[in-house]
Amino acid sequence: MARNKSKVIPECREVLKQWKYEIAAEFGLPVGGGAISGSTDTEFAGELGAMGASSSYGGSWGHLTSRENGSVGGEITKRLVAKAQQDFLLH
Repeated sequence: MARNKSKVIPECREVLKQWKYEIAAEFGLPVGGGAISGSTDTEFAGELGAMGASSSYGGSWGHLTSRENGSVGGEITKRLVAKAQQDFLLH
């Protein structure tokens, strides 16, 4: 089944990509090449064992399980819904 990857607001692509890497770092998932390199979330991850110091997956998500990838996507959805609800209540 083909998926439509077009965004309603094309400018949101970079924000969603950044969120994806931030959430993966929060979950301790070893994904390299994030949009926010040098973040405090991942700064000491190699020392703590969350990410191998020399492991660079170059932004690939293929080494993660479906459950791990789904957790990241689910968290993005949860945050988008919370943001929409917050914006709705303010207007």
